[in-house]
Amino acid sequence: MNQTAQVLSQSLGTPTSSEIASGLKQALELGTSASAERLSAKDGFLGNLTIKLLFPPEAQKAEKTLRSLGLNSLCDNVITSLNRAAEDAAIEAKPIFISAIKQMTISDATSILLGNQSNAATQYFERVTNSQLNAKFQPIIQSSLGKVGATKYWGDVVSRYNQIPLVSDINPDLTAYVTQKAIQGLFVEIAKEELKIRQNVSSRNSLLLQKVFGYADKQK
Repeated sequence: MNQTAQVLSQSLGTPTSSEIASGLKQALELGTSASAERLSAKDGFLGNLTIKLLFPPEAQKAEKTLRSLGLNSLCDNVITSLNRAAEDAAIEAKPIFISAIKQMTISDATSILLGNQSNAATQYFERVTNSQLNAKFQPIIQSSLGKVGATKYWGDVVSRYNQIPLVSDINPDLTAYVTQKAIQGLFVEIAKEELKIRQNVSSRNSLLLQKVFGYADKQK
């Protein structure tokens, strides 16, 4: 913590348990909303190399084979459409996270803020929202896969690949795969937001956040 932040933290005093809970919830609401909005924008997944969806693992051999036959455009269309489906679903995470934040207890908030793990809040969300996200994302992604052409492109990939002699047929569950990867990508982004507010003093844009996270800095 730099000297200016340290002086400010000392002047604000020690937060109460209620302030710790309110401050953490405020920070998490900002962070999760920003993550969902960023990922739901065009190229939110496709343009993010950390979380960009590629061919399902069991189909990557097929992709390599088809690209060697000059079918790059078909493979690229599949990848683009998988990412577009993930982007379509991402915004639906916001109300699920906000609900989880509201249900967070003072004890939860204190252990998240003052614990040793820099991704403690992200782990909390994974634990309490994963099944809800899966249920919410799956039908949206299934619908989106048809809308953005993924089902057609994938059908073309499977058809072309299965025509090649001596290859094993491929038929992964695209909806399940995209749903899983979309949720994983969302948590990667939330972890980034959590780390930013823990480490970057300029991200604490209210007196409550400065007080709560300044106090947490002093406990390290």
